[in-house]
Amino acid sequence: MNEQDQTIEQVQAEEELHELMKVRLDKMAAIAAKGIEPFGRKYQATHHAQDIIDQYAALENQTVKLAGRLMSVRGHGKASFGHLMDISGQVQLYFRQDVLGEEAYELFHLVDIGDIIGITGVVFTTQKGEISVKVTAFEILAKTLRPLPEKWHGLKDVETRYRQRYLDLIVNPDVRRTFILRSKIIKAVRAILDAKDFLEVETPMMHPIAGGAAARPFVTHHNALDMDLFMRIAPELYLKRLIVGGFERVYELGRVFRNEGISIRHNPEFTIMELYQAYADYNDVMRVTEEVVAGVAQQVLGTMKITYQGQEIDLTPPWNRLTMSEAIKKYGNVDFDFDTVKTIEEARAIANRLGVRFEQKDGIGGILNNVFEAVAEEHLIQPTFIMHHPTEISPLAKRNKDNPNITDRFEAFIFGREMANGFSELNDPIDQKERFMKQVAQRESGDDEAHMMDEDFVTALEYGLPPAGGLGIGIDRLVMLLTDSYSIRDVLLFPHMRQKE
Repeated sequence: MNEQDQTIEQVQAEEELHELMKVRLDKMAAIAAKGIEPFGRKYQATHHAQDIIDQYAALENQTVKLAGRLMSVRGHGKASFGHLMDISGQVQLYFRQDVLGEEAYELFHLVDIGDIIGITGVVFTTQKGEISVKVTAFEILAKTLRPLPEKWHGLKDVETRYRQRYLDLIVNPDVRRTFILRSKIIKAVRAILDAKDFLEVETPMMHPIAGGAAARPFVTHHNALDMDLFMRIAPELYLKRLIVGGFERVYELGRVFRNEGISIRHNPEFTIMELYQAYADYNDVMRVTEEVVAGVAQQVLGTMKITYQGQEIDLTPPWNRLTMSEAIKKYGNVDFDFDTVKTIEEARAIANRLGVRFEQKDGIGGILNNVFEAVAEEHLIQPTFIMHHPTEISPLAKRNKDNPNITDRFEAFIFGREMANGFSELNDPIDQKERFMKQVAQRESGDDEAHMMDEDFVTALEYGLPPAGGLGIGIDRLVMLLTDSYSIRDVLLFPHMRQKE
């Protein structure tokens, strides 16, 4: 279809919509002329639609009250059928003129598909065996002025679904189920951590210094204080201050903001769960990670064995464990660790041979990570912990006691995607300050994702941070996994979109 044809079709669609809306406006006026409010008031339902189906044996011939959106109407003279949808699902309604009375039945003819109504009726089964409600009275609670997308087409245009999520939720029941599951997943995460004696806390979302992750922050300005603030990219440094203060197990579940690109796995604001456990290390936190993810699946889905994008995945602990260099050797057939690769020239030669891109600022550790991402990540389908990340790319993690070039850090991968990141926390204030200084040097050389210097955090460490393990789990990616959703936009109610021109 060429541009001219698209323009003509768009104009025709707008004209058709205008006519349909005019019809609804006329009906609204007719309703008002009868002395009835087209936009009603409080309505007290006694049941939901699914209750009628599930509890039919007890509700047969009983009077019930329901409220919801009318999703279909088919008429046969003095009798009509329709379907009412609420949060639980749909149930069939049966309208008869001799039951409602002529005046009420005439009012029913002013009701459109999409209108929100409240009904009183008697539960019964039709001759065709469908559980239904015979309506004895109804109220118009909200007259819709725009028609819903045609039932047989549904709402399949992806951009419209994301921009007008309210329409998506109305016409696509699977979408509603996804977000109901999202709520249950978050509740389950909290329940599991609460049962492990973690204390949920809240830390600031506007920071004077952006820290806790390698990411570009959003900047805002506080007028009264006349200072720039950063929307948090991670709660990490504040949560660790709480461990310094004497809390032993804390977690926070909330939004973080990163001024980065948008993709099927990235959105500028997303939900993360971070926890810190005093007197623990990365091995303890790995166990917490697999227990949380597997436990949530069991609570919400009733199983630890799921299917994601056609691939069967077993979340049952314990998960596989590989070091980063072991993964490179297994999947890339390359011997790349700090005992073998000792110069930057050797590291660059390996990357060039494999066609892996790197930047001049990347050291051996940075190139090691790039090679891992290129040759190993996509193969990590079953839950796998990748351990011992280079110190160069882990400025907040504790060095490994046997090899100072690597840290006691892990990332958890499922279906080739990072699901969690954790490590034994660096609690040496001198080492931490030195690493911050290296990060500052990287920022000054043009890396705007490098950490800023946080003197107050170093001061906190000087008062003593006990040995601790920390963990971050991307809640949106966890929801994607457990709802079999391909894109992060499918699990965010209102994903960020480029503005329409």
